[in-house]
Amino acid sequence: MPYENEPEPSSSAEPQDATHAAPDWLEPISAPAPAGESAAPAPTDGQISPETATQRLFGRITAELRKIYVGQDELVLGTLVALFSSGHVLIESVPGLGKTLLVRALGRVLGCKFGRIQFTADLMPSDITGSPFFDMKTQDFRFRPGPVFTQLLLADEINRSPAKTHAALLEIMQEYHVTVERISHKLERPFLVLATQNPIESEGTYNLPEAQLDRFMFKILADYPSAEEEADVLRMHREAIDFEERLLALQTVTSPEEILAVTDDCRKVYVDDKLIDYINMIVRLTRQWPQFHLGASPRAGIALVHGARVLAAFLGRDYAVPDDVVQIALPALRHRVILTAEAEVEGRRVDELLEELIRSVEVPRL
Repeated sequence: MPYENEPEPSSSAEPQDATHAAPDWLEPISAPAPAGESAAPAPTDGQISPETATQRLFGRITAELRKIYVGQDELVLGTLVALFSSGHVLIESVPGLGKTLLVRALGRVLGCKFGRIQFTADLMPSDITGSPFFDMKTQDFRFRPGPVFTQLLLADEINRSPAKTHAALLEIMQEYHVTVERISHKLERPFLVLATQNPIESEGTYNLPEAQLDRFMFKILADYPSAEEEADVLRMHREAIDFEERLLALQTVTSPEEILAVTDDCRKVYVDDKLIDYINMIVRLTRQWPQFHLGASPRAGIALVHGARVLAAFLGRDYAVPDDVVQIALPALRHRVILTAEAEVEGRRVDELLEELIRSVEVPRL
């Protein structure tokens, strides 16, 4: 709870143990870190620890993406954290911000298969999962896989389909397999769903059910690029180089096998019991906050633990700190809480209330 004589905000989210600094855009994607001493003791021998394998991989991926994808740093970081946490991302943005390009570029850089599904009002569950068909040669039914059988899936305008189509993704996102005609078909790992929805246009759309919203690890709000970033995009298109050629020129810097291996390594990042209590306090407080009609589920705490570990690994640490939690708190919580009617009438914003809530929780000293 609020306490007096707060010390200066910790700078533990900085990569103090790397041979060179992390990308300059790796800033908190939510709110400033609350007060408290969150850094673990630094090495005392005066030596800088070498770059870790995970940190090097993260640097290679982001450097390659920058060759074709400009800006949207929060989206790139959140997507990579979710990928190495075995999570999924819901993106709320207006059209034309390069979401399809991001998925295609990621598929090229990561060496993974990618696919896209355009959700419409008449889209059926079998259009996503696939369906059996009668093979005239064998005189038997065979399963034809749907577009969900990929590794990076862009579910474009997911809120334009009815609930029965949304339900087809629930098992896929949680269990990583598809059941058709009582036969289970496994999906190839890693598997990441990037779903998008338009925050402006509401005609002909369906609200995502809470059960499906909770399946997404993060909800990221993508905004228009800055003036400098948009100018860079225009300069890139000014050159007489076909954009497909640019995409094919991207180097594949990793593989699905290495991604799975790094994901396993991220699970070894140390999370102190005090940090667990800190995460638990934040999540439980959302259920008591007066402006929230519905608070976050336990799955929100799990997302914070996994995301903090991956973010720490990206920064070259083998331990997580409260700054890691704060940096991913808003994307992990904003879609899991519902405002009260009074708060909506007053024009309160979910992110604003979550920032107040996080600041009210005392930061543990590790």
